[in-house]
Amino acid sequence: MGNLFCCVKVDQSTVAVKERFGKFEDVLEPGCHCVPWILGNKVAGHLSLRLQQLDVRCETKTKDDVFVNVVASVEYRALGNSASDAFYKLSNTRSQIQAYVFDVIRASVPKLKLDDVFEQKNEIAKAVEQELEKAMSAYGYEIVQILIVDIEPDENVKRAMNEINAAARLRAAASDKAEAEKIVQIKQAEGEAEAKYLAGLGIARQRQAIVDGLRDSVLGFSGNVPGTTAKDVMDMVLVTQYFDTMKEIGASSKSSAVFIPHGPGAVRDVAAQIRDGLLQGQQLIQ
Repeated sequence: MGNLFCCVKVDQSTVAVKERFGKFEDVLEPGCHCVPWILGNKVAGHLSLRLQQLDVRCETKTKDDVFVNVVASVEYRALGNSASDAFYKLSNTRSQIQAYVFDVIRASVPKLKLDDVFEQKNEIAKAVEQELEKAMSAYGYEIVQILIVDIEPDENVKRAMNEINAAARLRAAASDKAEAEKIVQIKQAEGEAEAKYLAGLGIARQRQAIVDGLRDSVLGFSGNVPGTTAKDVMDMVLVTQYFDTMKEIGASSKSSAVFIPHGPGAVRDVAAQIRDGLLQGQQLIQ
């Protein structure tokens, strides 16, 4: 019906290319237009001005001889003021864009090592965008944005990279664990040394207090009881302590059997041994 009345409808975000006797005449904007076919006018075709996306997968090789698949997402659209160029100059826009993407990626990636490809994917995208913008603007197209959406090495390469990463992490964890154990052992040794030092000080002070107490007892007893010597007082103190010890051993319900020689001569020997030990301890302290 539209052709009968020479009326043509152009949708929103679309332009129509009008020809007269096969020659370009005008670009029709969205709306209703009169195209008298009787006078040789016709609509040669429609061109969308909407933003379009093309995903390009390109296989190439890095500088360290690793094959990767680089996936680039190209966002582009036709320019309304250059609709005639976009309609007539290119027969297959997507193939042309794909060819330029292949050319730039295969020229850029072989200069980089695999790790650098991941780090510099934005630079690769900018290089592709600049080359496409320069080339496609002459055909009435605008390159809006280029995104490197994926970089896929070979499966064996990815597996090897994961194993290297895992080994590095295990090595770092083992090093940290060994360092922590080393610190624990050092602190434990320092604590034991400090404990032994303090225990030694306590024993030394205890022995000094015992010697001081015995000395005061001997001097006090000698002064109050005329005719006694220091040796007599010491022997009596030691015998008293000896019997106290025997009493405690016998009173303990959990004590094992202890065989100690008993008799007047044994008491004298024990007293001599205790006295010699105390004197030696006092000499060591001094």
